[in-house]
Amino acid sequence: MREPRTRAGAEPVDLEAIEAIRGMPGEYLALSSRGIVHRLKAGGATATVVDYSPLPGIGEGDDFESFALVARDGKLDALWADRGAGADRPATLYAAQLSFVPWGQPQFAAVTRRAYLAPYPTGEGTRHISDISVTDSGRILVSSASDAGDDGPFDSAVSDAGRVTVSAAGRVRVTLAAQPTVLGTFPQYKIEAVECLPGSADALLGTDDENRGGYVRTMPFCGA
Repeated sequence: MREPRTRAGAEPVDLEAIEAIRGMPGEYLALSSRGIVHRLKAGGATATVVDYSPLPGIGEGDDFESFALVARDGKLDALWADRGAGADRPATLYAAQLSFVPWGQPQFAAVTRRAYLAPYPTGEGTRHISDISVTDSGRILVSSASDAGDDGPFDSAVSDAGRVTVSAAGRVRVTLAAQPTVLGTFPQYKIEAVECLPGSADALLGTDDENRGGYVRTMPFCGA
């Protein structure tokens, strides 16, 4: 059994998403629900907070659960989303080029925003984007979930929401589908994590079903 890691540096609060930084072994970006991005470095039994930064362009009432990185030609771009809430508040999907200042702090370029309504589920408690993953070909996979409380009932789905492209200069462009394709529905479960496995067509799905526990499974959603 591996020993648990200790932490050094400013403590992240209410972490919702974590992504490995391509080309920087042992380094990660972790996002809190209020929009603070922490850069972490893992070594031995310690995970160190190198630095942190607020996301740019945070909207009133934003509540973040998702974060994804896209690496193209040595450039990094980030996607993240306010989860939204029911029919009256779509999710807002944000995207920006990402770099790091010399002392390690994350730095974001100009931000683009797109509104997103989940095709399923559609109830009052729907979180339109509970997580994001980007396939090797640039497809944007989105999980959406309905949460009626700690005892449910829950409902969720994974959808093909659109595409992301990156220019030679690293500028990111997000195109959302007019009618997102539902790849799978999962009644009675609340999916809050979706991650395409490197070099695989499989997506790793994770649920947080509150008093009912949680589950992890794979589904073949990440192929071209």
